[in-house]
Amino acid sequence: MSERVGGWRKLAGASWRAPDDPQFFGDLEIDATALLSYVEELRGSSEVRVTITHLVARAVACGLAEVPELRVRLARGRLHQRESVDVFVIVSAERGRELTGFKICDADRKTAAGIAAETTRQTRAIADGTDVEVRRSKAMLSRVPRPLLRPVLNLAAWLSSDLNLDLSRFGMPRQAFGGALITSVGMFGVTRAYAPLARYYRVPLLVLVGVVQPRPVAVDNEVVIRPMLTLTATIDHRYADGSHSARLADAVRRYCADPAAADAALD
Repeated sequence: MSERVGGWRKLAGASWRAPDDPQFFGDLEIDATALLSYVEELRGSSEVRVTITHLVARAVACGLAEVPELRVRLARGRLHQRESVDVFVIVSAERGRELTGFKICDADRKTAAGIAAETTRQTRAIADGTDVEVRRSKAMLSRVPRPLLRPVLNLAAWLSSDLNLDLSRFGMPRQAFGGALITSVGMFGVTRAYAPLARYYRVPLLVLVGVVQPRPVAVDNEVVIRPMLTLTATIDHRYADGSHSARLADAVRRYCADPAAADAALD
């Protein structure tokens, strides 16, 4: 038995094609008490300004180290193990009018303070124009006419990630975005947001860091006020399914519960 599609479903069928987007989304609520305490401890003992985003970058790196199925790159229908755990940190530039970023290599082997120090150094280098890699990438993109930008980006991703070529001299570094992207919307006062994965990223996930806010939560069957942090993730289903995502979330949660102890284990 069949029936003709009509009404709203007919309109929807005419408006959209069949879904072909592999992205799925999730969020994680974190009690930020230990994170905030560790941030204050690091700021008191270091000249580098450590933020929650640096700790989250470290937590995601720990998760990638624990879940080897996500520590891969997908190329020509095959999964290739990455040589290291690298994360790409997206930061605001030009007083918030632009976004830029850089890859933190071996992030699972660096403390949050180490990631913060590298972030500060790279941000300054980008601001004063001494970061050669970013300067070359910007120069390459500025020369490409807008109608050709999409195919050029796809070609760059195919060469530098799928074929694993290092073309830094042309503004196309090898595996430019590492194994995950991290960025903060909390700096704008946003609690929860989701971001799309561009096809040229070639990464399994993108994590957004929300603002820490006091919220009521249940602890030992009692309602208490705690500083809560929302992390949201956009995940590429070609790399991961629910079980991989759950294991990654568990590793992130464990790091956030006691970041000082996790970082101390690297010393």
